[in-house]
Amino acid sequence: MLAVRAKDGDGRALEALVERHAPGVRRLTAYLLSDTQDAEDAAQEALAKLCTRIGQFRGEARFQTWLHSLVANTCRDLAVRQRRRRHQPLEAVPEASAAEVPEDVAVQREQRAELRACMATLSDVQRRVLVMKDVLSLSYEQIAEAMEMPVGTVKCHAHRGRLRMRDALAPGLVAAGQ
Repeated sequence: MLAVRAKDGDGRALEALVERHAPGVRRLTAYLLSDTQDAEDAAQEALAKLCTRIGQFRGEARFQTWLHSLVANTCRDLAVRQRRRRHQPLEAVPEASAAEVPEDVAVQREQRAELRACMATLSDVQRRVLVMKDVLSLSYEQIAEAMEMPVGTVKCHAHRGRLRMRDALAPGLVAAGQ
């Protein structure tokens, strides 16, 4: 197992581990943090922590579960630091390709902004649980292990988070005739 070899001091194994999991770390931070620059900073910080804390991996859980916990905690810590600074992030506007219809790009941008706003209404725990469950497709047991809480509590946070998202998105769905 690559993680065990990296833990035992194999530099090549650690490098391979970072390369293999970097895209997933970036996706997870992007879902957990609303600001793209904060997400990239958190991803870099989490990958650096992976390198320095690989010795703490005990092998009791799957490596991916341990890594998701490390990333989620890094995002939480960064969000706390950012709240202390009290700033409003600038919205990143992606470049539209020539094949994209401007109206579609605008609709997608609005939908992403609405989804970000709805995710921001969730508690940190609810947001983490929903991302781990619905985006990363982890089982409730894996999430419970990563977040160090009972499975029933994880399910409760997922249920309450989905209800809040549904309530927050409902006016837009009614207006769109859905």
